[in-house]
Amino acid sequence: MPSTVLVGAQWGDEGKGKITDLIASDYDYVVRYQGGNNAGHTVIHGDKKLALHLMPSGVMYDHAVPVIGNGVVVDPGVLIKEMAMLEAEGISCKNLKISCDAHVIMPYHKDLDGADEKRLGEHKIGTTKRGIGPCYQDKVARKGIRIQDLMDEKIFRLKVETALAQKNPILKNIYGLHTYTVDEICEEYLPYARILKQYMAETAQLLNEAVREDKSILFEGAQGTLLDIDHGTYPYVTSSSCCAGGACTGTGVGPKAIDRVLGIQKAYVTRVGGGPFPTEQRYPEDGGTGEEAMVGETLCEVGHEFGVTTGRKRRCGWFDAVIARYAAEVNGLTDVALTKLDVLSAFDTIKVCVAYECDGKTYDYFPMQQSVLFHAKPVYEELPGWKGVDITECRTFEELPENAQRYVEYIEEVAGVPVTIIAVGPDREQTIMRGWDR
Repeated sequence: MPSTVLVGAQWGDEGKGKITDLIASDYDYVVRYQGGNNAGHTVIHGDKKLALHLMPSGVMYDHAVPVIGNGVVVDPGVLIKEMAMLEAEGISCKNLKISCDAHVIMPYHKDLDGADEKRLGEHKIGTTKRGIGPCYQDKVARKGIRIQDLMDEKIFRLKVETALAQKNPILKNIYGLHTYTVDEICEEYLPYARILKQYMAETAQLLNEAVREDKSILFEGAQGTLLDIDHGTYPYVTSSSCCAGGACTGTGVGPKAIDRVLGIQKAYVTRVGGGPFPTEQRYPEDGGTGEEAMVGETLCEVGHEFGVTTGRKRRCGWFDAVIARYAAEVNGLTDVALTKLDVLSAFDTIKVCVAYECDGKTYDYFPMQQSVLFHAKPVYEELPGWKGVDITECRTFEELPENAQRYVEYIEEVAGVPVTIIAVGPDREQTIMRGWDR
């Protein structure tokens, strides 16, 4: 059976939750492979929209096994609350498996995350302040605490004691913050262990056995390609490998087991937090004027562009073919799901960035030099829109207005990847399956 990596092909928030929710029923396992509760997926349950931050979307289906892989960092309190929310909605979490090697977000991680962002001031990265980065720092420094450590009180106390010997002086002397005792942390975290113990598993072994049994696996990424720690707009990135390659390191399943890499792209582009954004249409409060401000406000309002996890207003801009081509290359995309095409029904004319200009040089590829990217000016092509035409009822490609069809085909041309799924509204049924073989 085919296994698929679902990956964000922009700066995150591309609508991965809807697409995962749409196709997850076809898979035996749905696996989250990186990130933490700094990401959010919105899924549909009956007439309700539920926000998932750690739980893989496979939890929505009785037959599927939702797996939290070793590449994820877990805030146990958040996960347990999410499980309780789902159970209250009649959604069972009994099939959940959590990697014993996943790292645990501790209270001091969250404190340090917020304090460091405050210290950076106007140069802040724009983190969610949920402790993700500091937890990954401890993981890489080989000082982290893992799910399996949480299950052994003696080991857990020893590791917490070692961590606090380093963290408390930083919290107190550098940031003037509250310090912790071992007992204080154990009092909060050991009850979590008693709840989560039944879900702990050696997930790499579990998933490789599933591969041998010809089961299908959906690897569910969080954030997006341009936020990848290695391949994103560093340092304005997340702390994990959210490209398709992260599915292998974040789960222990080798690349030969993966048949398909589905990239998720909005019909325009958004990002949250700091960092370069060549096609950004700035809001009036950020200095945008005239057409730029109007486009930015329209995309935000019509697209409901507010973060699932943070509630922050997202930065909005025209579609960027440069990053689309880059995402196709670094992820090895086989096809694309294009979301929120309906939002562009608000415009007479639609722009697509096909290259950047900086200091007299034109870039049709994604420049990794930070100094170039910050000063890059977009080179646009303009396409006719379909303003005022409601496309939310379209269920085939041929039902779309001619200009909308041409826009999708143009995206395929400039990015070099076929579009097999088109979302024309927020609901599951508001989708055109165009060449997606389920």
